[in-house]
Amino acid sequence: MKSESTTQHKGAVTHHELKQTLGTWQLWGIAVGLVISGEYFGWSYGWASAGTLGFVITALFIAAMYTTFIFSFTELTTSIPHAGGPFAYARHAFGPTGGYIAGAATLVEFVFAPPAIALAIGAYLHVQFPGLEPKHAAMGAYLVFMALNIVGVQIAAAFELCVTLLAIFELLVFMGVVSPGFQWSNFTKGGWAGSDTFSMGSFHGMFAAIPFAIWFFLAIEGVAMAAEEAKNPKRSIPIAYVTGILTLVVLAIGVMVFAGAAGDWTKLSNINDPLPQAMKFIVGENSGWMHMLVWLGLFGLVASFHGIILGYSRQIFALARAGYLPEWLSKVHPRFKTPHRAILAGGVVGIAAIYSDELIQFGGQTLTANIVTMSVFGAIVMYIISMLSLFKLRRTDPNMERPFRAPLFPYFPAFALVAAVISLATMIYFNLLVALVFAAFIALGYGYFLMTRHQREVAPADALLEE
Repeated sequence: MKSESTTQHKGAVTHHELKQTLGTWQLWGIAVGLVISGEYFGWSYGWASAGTLGFVITALFIAAMYTTFIFSFTELTTSIPHAGGPFAYARHAFGPTGGYIAGAATLVEFVFAPPAIALAIGAYLHVQFPGLEPKHAAMGAYLVFMALNIVGVQIAAAFELCVTLLAIFELLVFMGVVSPGFQWSNFTKGGWAGSDTFSMGSFHGMFAAIPFAIWFFLAIEGVAMAAEEAKNPKRSIPIAYVTGILTLVVLAIGVMVFAGAAGDWTKLSNINDPLPQAMKFIVGENSGWMHMLVWLGLFGLVASFHGIILGYSRQIFALARAGYLPEWLSKVHPRFKTPHRAILAGGVVGIAAIYSDELIQFGGQTLTANIVTMSVFGAIVMYIISMLSLFKLRRTDPNMERPFRAPLFPYFPAFALVAAVISLATMIYFNLLVALVFAAFIALGYGYFLMTRHQREVAPADALLEE
């Protein structure tokens, strides 16, 4: 009976295989591309509560969290190169329930991030075409890039690398164009939550701004979900992660400082297109530079949007393959070898979020801000359970092959864990309504998890998670 069961499982796995085609540069492109839209919008909402100087401190704290997290997370990614990413690590460390928590949190992160980015794409296009409704443009972006992801991961990754390089070039152009008007006094005026001097009240704004500092780096961990499609994940993923986080930290600090020093930063603190508006301070509304920025700015948004579609689809695929979601979502396209059903399923949820103003616009926040915050809640919960998984596996599975070991263990993962817990606590305090909606999603999913135990028992065997 044992051999028969094994044969059935192996036969089932062949229907759920992904194609190994990605090299180091393509993985770097995915790592940076997943995140780079965070340099274009979202972060400036943090200025509204923390001010520029307060937000710098918040951003540096979060940058330290992400740097230590990525160096630690890479150990898990190279030890268990699995399309489920965090889901696979937590399942390996804590069993099915741990896998569910990590998988559900990651799913919230990656399914809610794209609609926020799509709305920003719509806002950028609206600047050029005032008659174009931003939400309709956002839906159009979904349709185009879901199709591109379905056609093939090699094509998708090549496209991702190209638009990521263009996006980085555009950010450098932005900093160069606004540099003649750079005045540090612009950046520091009212820099402590609207005040010129630091006070205890400044801490309130700095903590409230945490979700928007996280948006600078959100989703870089999505490279883990491309691990099964990498040619040599144990070598290429560490390089992609380390160079990727360093690239993003430099760009985040540069863009934030140059935008804030260009003029009145308060006019940039609650909008979806802060870079074009910052450039207006220097070159005026009708400058060719201005129009170039709007068009090139789309590359950064597209890079992240396209990359996160790849990420959420692999997460849905992996959860469905393991029996945590309906099995039909794990089917791979017979020709393109991509998880086409998972791509479409995440897109349906994202498009619904775009048109759900009444449901998502609450607590005094804009639709975009609430979607960003929801995505960040998923990310932070996933970071916490991932670091706990790292500590657990170091203790319970010391002989596991670890091609990359977290440097300065246990200090790096411990800092990342503590910083993530602090971030989660402050986010709950400042965003209680969004936290309750997030908890409701997790609770509903857990109910489904409890009712579908048999579904997981008959799911295809997963050699990467078996000892």
